[in-house]
Amino acid sequence: MTSESQRTTLAIEGRTEVARRNFLQKLAGAVVGGLLVPAVIGEVARAAPVAQPQPAEPLAEIPAVPAPSAGENPIVRMMEDLQRALKKPVEQRRWTMVVDLRKCLGCQGCTIACITENKLPPGIAYRPVITETTGTFPNVSRNFVPRPCMQCENPPCVGVCPVKATYRRPDGIVAVNYDQCIGCRYCITACPYSARSFDSGFFYHDLAGGVAQPYEALPSPEYKQARVRVQGDSPVGNARKCHFCIHRTEAGELPACVLSCFGKATYFGDRNDDRSLVAQLLSRANATRLKEELGTKPNVYYLA
Repeated sequence: MTSESQRTTLAIEGRTEVARRNFLQKLAGAVVGGLLVPAVIGEVARAAPVAQPQPAEPLAEIPAVPAPSAGENPIVRMMEDLQRALKKPVEQRRWTMVVDLRKCLGCQGCTIACITENKLPPGIAYRPVITETTGTFPNVSRNFVPRPCMQCENPPCVGVCPVKATYRRPDGIVAVNYDQCIGCRYCITACPYSARSFDSGFFYHDLAGGVAQPYEALPSPEYKQARVRVQGDSPVGNARKCHFCIHRTEAGELPACVLSCFGKATYFGDRNDDRSLVAQLLSRANATRLKEELGTKPNVYYLA
């Protein structure tokens, strides 16, 4: 019995030892594998080629901006041009705006100044700045195009107005007679530059909630009429547009958008005056107009 028990015990111990060795071998293999696999993966990751972005077409070189004359301030220069133009009969003036796209920063300062000057309601901006993105990532650039009313020589908006509320002044500015406008919006559809808006009668406090704010009751200097916006009265229900700040120009002041231009990219004056800054800028080869193929002959030019 004793020897049989001893043989059984030794057999059990032998099988236990074999199982222990197998377990330790597997454990060792797992540990080694755990140490080697990250290293191998790291080598593979380092050896694998990294996809590089394909170079896009190079952007066109930006033309150099001509340096201003020594001591010349364009604002003072334009003020002098404006004063000289006002001494002429109105029909001999041709108010013109020139925007140097190379200087425009897209800061929207002109848009805000126009809204503030003319007490414009929500949803109406006479001078928005259109943003255009060109190029392919990572070679991308942004261009900014301020877009006031073009004050066309052949304005499509005038001919479609059934009540002649939109008309062209002798100095070239296209204006709107609010008292005559019936709000049909034909002119808005006819304008190829999207430069006209419709006053739907909304106030800023309508959007934010609450009561009317004092600034919303301030009179607008547009057309020198000092109108206060109220429901049921013009300009609510009328077409509205940029008018080159007539109330300012005829008082010897530059339009609000010109004075507020941080990059000094906007110029204004009488192009019929050969000595004016705008007349000299228009003589450059890079002066162009939007949609010239339509034959509207805008009085807003761009330096590209």
